[in-house]
Parts: sequence; structure tokens; C-alpha cells
Amino acid sequence: MKVLIIGGGGREHAIALCMSKSRRVEKLYCVPGNAGIAQIAECEPSIGVMEFDRIAAYAKEKEVDLVFVAPDDPLAGGLVDVLKAEGLRVFGPEKKAAILESSKAFSKDLMKKYHIPTAAYENFNDPEAALKYLETAKMPIVLKADGLALGKGVLICNTLEEARAGVKEIMQEKHFGNAGNVLVAEEFLTGREVSVLAFVDGRTVRTMTSAQDHKRAWDNDQGPNTGGMGCFSPSPFYTEEIDDFCREKIFQPTVDAMAAEGREFKGVIFFGLMLTPEGPRVLEYNARFGDPETQVVLCRMKNDILDVVDACIDGTLDEITLEFDENAAVCVVLASEGYPVSYQKGYEITGLDRFEGRDDFYCFHAGTRQNAEGKFVTNGGRVLGVTARGSDLKEAREKAYKAAEWVSFANKYMRHDIGSAIDEAQASWQKTGA
Repeated sequence: MKVLIIGGGGREHAIALCMSKSRRVEKLYCVPGNAGIAQIAECEPSIGVMEFDRIAAYAKEKEVDLVFVAPDDPLAGGLVDVLKAEGLRVFGPEKKAAILESSKAFSKDLMKKYHIPTAAYENFNDPEAALKYLETAKMPIVLKADGLALGKGVLICNTLEEARAGVKEIMQEKHFGNAGNVLVAEEFLTGREVSVLAFVDGRTVRTMTSAQDHKRAWDNDQGPNTGGMGCFSPSPFYTEEIDDFCREKIFQPTVDAMAAEGREFKGVIFFGLMLTPEGPRVLEYNARFGDPETQVVLCRMKNDILDVVDACIDGTLDEITLEFDENAAVCVVLASEGYPVSYQKGYEITGLDRFEGRDDFYCFHAGTRQNAEGKFVTNGGRVLGVTARGSDLKEAREKAYKAAEWVSFANKYMRHDIGSAIDEAQASWQKTGA
């Protein structure tokens, strides 16, 4: 088969690598791709992910058998619908289903209607009404831009003054563009965050192994929200008991609710969960693979990804059993100093050759390109996702940080506490005798 992947980040590099290992894939294409993806796929950097007609024409020109739409914006914009209308076979939710991510107000209302556990909330399309509500709201409070904001449209406000400033930032100053036309004011939940990715065929849910992302830019979860500074899998906090609860109360009910609303979901649902003292609650849904969760999850999956994708499209996912290696993976993101606010690009990257021929180390490209001399240079805020597998989380983390030192570029920055929760879990188990 010929497969075209849409996207150009670390997530897409991980998907492309997984696809390249499929016994059924003959040729890989990627739009627009990046310098790392170009090592295993034919990339077309001149086409953007929102140029739907050009993507359709390119897919037909290359006679691809499958288009895999990975990023949120084209999914929300209806790329899957456009490609299907052109007679192409596509993996990813249609626009009416991708609303699960593209509108937080929609997803919160869906959860309320179908009794899926989540934080208490109110939706506002008028800033004055939001400000009035905040006068009597309990602090801290979480303010979210309704639409897509590259994973950054969430503000945790500890005081009324911060909350007022948050309404101004989201709804009046439009820091997140039109994503802030509607604001979701949400109860602040405490607990451990866990991400669970799941393949869905409209009826059946097949969950992947758990993971935990680190969103804040700086160590100790300080600084602004980013697209993700690192990740580990599996989460030691996601127990069998919690999994049973989520399957019964969250995963299947969400898929059933979307079907009941006439929005059949086929693709990947990312369940962002908070493990509160009262039980798991849904923080957010994504209508696609997460980044950098994909980097630590797919490298542990034993199935041929193409078999699973076909089952999602054809509605036969109930015939698939997902299998994952009994090991662990940790991803450390190497970013450009100053990300996510402002940063310089174009610095030469060295040390990438250290990863060649390894099956326990990966270097997923996110913001890279090759210059006129053929050298790899930085081309974004998040540059690389250095990922390592180990027999357990501790070993995987040690290997990931060791490998992170192999790579050099002028304004390299990374967090040094990715996976610190592993130590907390260890201490907790020893304290309880578990």
C-alpha cells in the first residue's frame, strides 16, 4: 500500500516510523513533513495542512491507498470530509465528529448530557457575563478558550484578579484568536493527570497503553503551557481498577454518546483524565493522537498499525486485540530557548547519527529542516523528541536523558524533571507496602 500522512511534527514522525515497519506499506508520503520524516518518506513541504484541494490532488497524483490525517486543525476544518468526497480512503474523524476536540463547550455539554464524569463548568460567549459569574466563583478556577489553540488555550487562575485578567486575555484581547469567542469556566480539579489514547471505529473502543505528558515549559511544572515538553508511558498511577472505571463510565459512553448525536467517531480519541480523590474525571478530549504521547505509545505497540487503522475505517475493530511490549518509554523534548513565547531558528543540529541502527532509542523530529548544505537545523520551538525504551520507567528515563546529551544545537533547552512522578509513585508504594 501507498500511505500519505498529513502533518509535520514529532507525532507524525512517530506515526511514519510505525507505518514504515508495517509489512503492508510499500511507499510512504508526507505533507508537509520535516527533515526527520524525509529520511523514511517522500515529503512535499510546499503543501500546507490546511490546503485541502492541493492535498486531495497530491493524493490522487501519487495514487495513494490511504490518507492518515494526524493534526487537529485539518480534522476540525473537515479535511477528512473533503478527501472522502474525492473517493479517497481516509483515517480520521469527519468534521462533525472532530468537534469533540474543536469545541470545548460542545464536549462539556456532551459529558453533562450523557453523565460522563467531568469538572463542573459554565460556558460564556459574553465577557461581561463571564466576569459577573467569576465574582461568586470558587478559586482557583480554570478558564479555557473554546476552540483549538495549539494546546495553550488553558489558564489556571488562582485569584479573582487573575481570573478577570484571563477573561480579558481570552475573550477581549483574543490571544488565542477566534478560539476565544466562547469561554469555558471550569472547576479546578486536583490529582494526577493521565492520558489514554484509544482507537475507535464508531462503536468499538480499543485503548492503548497509558501515558503522562508534561505541559509546562519549565521544571517543577512552572512557566507557560506548551504543546508538551516530555512524556512517559505507562503511567504507574493508572491502575486496573481505574481502567475498569474509565472503560465503563468514560470511554465507551463517550463513543456511544457521539453515535447517539449523529456524530459517529472513527479514528483516535485522546482522553485527558484527572485522577481526583473522588475518581477519574475527563479534563479534555482530543480527536487525534497526542504529541508527545504518540512518541512513547507507538514505539511500544506490537500490532501492525495498518491492520488497526483498517479496522477503524471498516468498523471491524472488535476483531482486533491491541498488544504492547511489557516495558516503558520516556520522551524528553529538546526545545529552542524561549519557547513557547519567542525563539531563534536556523541553528545546526549535531549528534543525530548516534541514534542510527538503535531499536531502544529514537529521535523524533518536530521542528527541523535541512539547509542548502544538507545539514539539519532547528526550525521550530519544539525541535526534537528524544525517546528511549527501558525495562521499566526508571531505566527508560535514565536512557532518555543520556541520549538527550548526544544532541547539540546553539539554543537547546529541555526540562530536567520529565518522569519525576515515577519517583513519587515509588515512594508511595514503599510507604504503603504495595
